Amino acid sequence: MRLDDFDYELPDDRIAQQPAEPRDSARLLVDQGSAAPLHRRVSDLTDFLRPDDLLVVNDSKVIPARLRLSRETGGAAEALLLDPLDTERRTWEAMVRPAKKLKAGEVLVSGGVPLVRVLRRSDAGDTMVVELVGEGDPLDLLQAHGEMPLPPYITGSTAPADRYQTVYANEPASAAAPTAGLHFTPELLDRIRAMGVQMATVELVVGLDTFKPVSTDDPREHPMHSERYRVPDATLEAVRTARRVVAVGTTSVRALESAATFGEQEGRTRLFIHRPYAWKTVDVMMTNFHLPRTTLLMMIDAFVGPRWRTLYDIALAEQYRFLSFGDAMLLDRSLI
Repeated sequence: MRLDDFDYELPDDRIAQQPAEPRDSARLLVDQGSAAPLHRRVSDLTDFLRPDDLLVVNDSKVIPARLRLSRETGGAAEALLLDPLDTERRTWEAMVRPAKKLKAGEVLVSGGVPLVRVLRRSDAGDTMVVELVGEGDPLDLLQAHGEMPLPPYITGSTAPADRYQTVYANEPASAAAPTAGLHFTPELLDRIRAMGVQMATVELVVGLDTFKPVSTDDPREHPMHSERYRVPDATLEAVRTARRVVAVGTTSVRALESAATFGEQEGRTRLFIHRPYAWKTVDVMMTNFHLPRTTLLMMIDAFVGPRWRTLYDIALAEQYRFLSFGDAMLLDRSLI
């Protein structure tokens, strides 16, 4: 396996800068195995679900985790909070800039208010451990000083902040949205339930591997960072009785497969899904189109095999919109 196996040319004009409106008007490329895929809309999803399916979504809520800061010297700094390291959400693993210049103990300010103290480099080595030092509840501080952490490739969006949030978001935790879920509207969810599809939730807090590209020549040697996940009892029981498990997004997939692989319903996972992989839970996956040379694309490859490249080629030729604010695809691993 080589990293080049997961490369493809993604033109800048195929990277969506604005989300589809309404949400479920986004296009949906429906995998048909050896037959040509179908070109539909997310609003048509009910045509491809069955009454005995289980639809699983990640209800992690994006927090305004990007902090624009200043150093005591007046220089600019920035922190992207990735994962709380204590129950009070005071101490965080974070991506911090300028990482090489910042020293342990340095306090960074926002609007003249001391907000973040740099503690140390993390055990992973490529992030920092920081502390929120402002007065008040940490989530209130983030609401007052933070920004929604849009990916760096989204540079021209005028969408409101809540557009980078699923309509069923619940637990504030993530530094990135589970983007396949951005396509759902309350009305679409009502139609899905009305046809007899059961719905269940998992939580997976999106971590560093969303932001970090694979750099090793053999991608299997890429060091995965851990992410917090939780699969509730009700979801686990629904999985056991469902004919098909339809996971919305790679984060839902990772939570479900982690619980099945490790026999633990919550904790931290470093599960790295790439071929060959023995799938245990997920039968159908709804997902957006991913960046080249990433672990997410390796997961898609493990799910449907090399035909992912044909699907991506068709999507590019047919002017589908890629990445977080882009269109979606519906994949069925039974069609391999």
